[in-house]
Amino acid sequence: MSKKSAEQPPDNKFFGETGSQRKSLDEINNSIEVPKGKGYFRTLMAFAGPGALIAVGYMDPGNWITSIGGGAQFKYKLLSVVLLSSLIAMLLQAMAARLGIVTGRDLAQLTRDRTSKWVGLVLWVITELAIMATDMAEIIGSGIALKLLFGFPLIVGITITAFDVLLLLFLMKLGFRKIEAIVATLVAVILLVFAYEVFLAKPDMVGILNGYLPRMETLTNHPMLYWALGIVGATVMPHDLYLGSSISQTRVYDIDDEASVKRTVKFTVADSNVQLTVAFVVNSLLLILGAALFYGTNSDLGRFVDLFNALNNSKIVGAIASPMLSMLFAIALLASGQSSTITGTLAGQIIMEGFIHLEMPLWAQRLLTRLISVIPVLAFAIYYHGNEAKIEDLLTLSQVFLSIALPFAMIPLIIFTSDKKLMGKFVNRPWVKYLAWVVAIILIILNAQLIWNTIRG
Repeated sequence: MSKKSAEQPPDNKFFGETGSQRKSLDEINNSIEVPKGKGYFRTLMAFAGPGALIAVGYMDPGNWITSIGGGAQFKYKLLSVVLLSSLIAMLLQAMAARLGIVTGRDLAQLTRDRTSKWVGLVLWVITELAIMATDMAEIIGSGIALKLLFGFPLIVGITITAFDVLLLLFLMKLGFRKIEAIVATLVAVILLVFAYEVFLAKPDMVGILNGYLPRMETLTNHPMLYWALGIVGATVMPHDLYLGSSISQTRVYDIDDEASVKRTVKFTVADSNVQLTVAFVVNSLLLILGAALFYGTNSDLGRFVDLFNALNNSKIVGAIASPMLSMLFAIALLASGQSSTITGTLAGQIIMEGFIHLEMPLWAQRLLTRLISVIPVLAFAIYYHGNEAKIEDLLTLSQVFLSIALPFAMIPLIIFTSDKKLMGKFVNRPWVKYLAWVVAIILIILNAQLIWNTIRG
């Protein structure tokens, strides 16, 4: 199985010929050595890292409002939706990792290679808009966190986020493992903050366990269905599929050696599943916190500032209310926004290089990716004079667009990984293929319903 035999790109003048064989994230592709002949745990630790970058997309600021709000509205009943969303994420990310490792190409490159000029152009535009929508959530979350923590005007906080991409450029000079370590640390901060706050909230453990059991009420109760759709729509992100198919190739392996490919797939998927389990725990904690502290209080928790203030209000959360709880919430929000910013910028580079072979310095490419997302948010903030409520409305709109964009990443992923000629012995097993198509159809229907509900208000 060779890189050349895996895929021969067609002649496509729109995308350019010189970049047709370029590696995905060329500066870090196949750059990290992994030990051979070591035990399972040591080998897994060597492969650990990409999974953390993937996981942050499943617990970014866009997830927070839906998870906490779902708990506040329906207590623990929507925990089953969090579980189902996490299992879907594991399925899709395993497919994305396998695609990248087996073919030596990422999802953006393969989509470009296998489409006509105009179809490729349309898919690129949709995918770029999805990256912009993803980045908007991180920018808004980080900007609000900076205001809550340091008192910066929201416009100033958003402007600062335009330059945090420079941190990524610095980290790339130090090596990709440093980026993985920093993101993993930020994920740990988020996990510990919410584990501590849930511990103080003393939730009902029996209610939590019952919450993970699926129930028909979720489908028949329209308000509950709306929140469930919001959780699913905010969890499964299209940019993560492109990212996963690329950074799965950062470890050194021999694409012509079946045993080496099989080993790389095995440990990369294991790392992904471990980190997505962490994301599942974080999203569960968010919902449990909403249920334990806010269920039955009739509090308005539709925005980050509302949540920040509620955690410091003894009339809402009782005796555990304190400025420290509010500050921890803001710290976790900043950690979430910054970790998601790093991965969103990387995904933007993958998409630009994969679809159009953008010829420009890496620093300029990453800065352009960030500015494309920051400018509309900043313009919106200036127009509304830094009004948080209006700014956070953009977050809702961004999640709706991600729901629209998801099938344009998911369907090609399923088609490619089910192609025997492309994947060889690593093609999807029949049950995986059929399950993936069922999941895709259900997600498309649910996301269409979410979009319709949002349009109707």
